[in-house]
Amino acid sequence: MRRLAFDPGWLRHRVVIEAAATAADGAGGGSATWEVLAAVWALVEPVAGTERIVAGRLTGVVTHVVTMRHRADVTGGMRILYRGRTYRVLVVYDPDERRRYLTVKTELETP
Repeated sequence: MRRLAFDPGWLRHRVVIEAAATAADGAGGGSATWEVLAAVWALVEPVAGTERIVAGRLTGVVTHVVTMRHRADVTGGMRILYRGRTYRVLVVYDPDERRRYLTVKTELETP
C-alpha cells in the first residue's frame, strides 16, 4: 500500500522480531535456534492469500505486510511473531528512502 504521509498512530500491533542463530550441540555440530532481536510497535496488514503445492499437498499461503519504524538490523530470513503466529520475512525495504519506517513483506508460516 502506498502511503503519502507516515502516521505513527498506525503502529498499534506489538510484534517480536527474531533472528536465526546457531547453537552448539555438543557433538561438534550445531542446531538452528531463534533469538529475540527486538519487540517493536508495528502495523500488520494481510494483503493476499493463495494456494501452493508443498510436499505433494495443497497448502494455503497468506502474505502480510508489516510496517515499523526504521531499523537497520532487519533483513530477509528473519521472522516476526505476532498473536501466536510466525511470519517469515521475505523482503525488507524503505519505501521513501528517508529512514522513517520500513515495509516488511512476510509470509505466514504453517505449523
